[in-house]
Amino acid sequence: MKFFIDTANLAQIKEANELGILDGVTTNPSLMAKEGIKGEDNIIQHYKDICELVDGDISAEVLSTDYASMVEEGKKLAAIHPNIVVKVPMIKDGIKAIKWFTDNGIKTNCTLVFSAGQAILAAKAGATYVSPFIGRIDDSGWEGSELIGQIANIYSIQGFKTEILAASIRNANHIIKCAELGADVCTCPLDSILGLLKHPLTDIGLAKFLEDAKKM
Repeated sequence: MKFFIDTANLAQIKEANELGILDGVTTNPSLMAKEGIKGEDNIIQHYKDICELVDGDISAEVLSTDYASMVEEGKKLAAIHPNIVVKVPMIKDGIKAIKWFTDNGIKTNCTLVFSAGQAILAAKAGATYVSPFIGRIDDSGWEGSELIGQIANIYSIQGFKTEILAASIRNANHIIKCAELGADVCTCPLDSILGLLKHPLTDIGLAKFLEDAKKM
């Protein structure tokens, strides 16, 4: 399973990359706004900065919701760097745009996916990635991780090549569950990635080793 970090914060991207386990980055308008990135030129430059930090797929989201505008915006984003993946919302015009991008050799990430039916449409359109938002499904009272398993099963049976990119990750347990259920990629905040490092028995064991080492 590949690890992407879900942020637009360059310091966090650098820290995750220095761990040696980072495969890519996902961003969205909310994450850009959180970093104070405004204006088309600044957004494009920020994507360039991210691409210089990480040698992997970088999802850059379109802000339009109609087919023609999404295609034009996506072409501009794809021209920034070969590693850019155009992130497109799961709407009718989004599916049409994904098909256009697929036919023209541009990688895509279909975002805001909340059902297996939506994931099927994204795969049929040729999306490179499909992003089920499991944390938001949890918030609505359902078990979001179950959707990962359902999509993985369907894709396996049907032979779809689209990769499942588990999104809206809230904690380290989400990552583990997604790995168990067949997600190809997990995109998460830095805290969730670092959470995988933590176990009280590791801390206790290391403290004991270090204490005993002083007696040697």
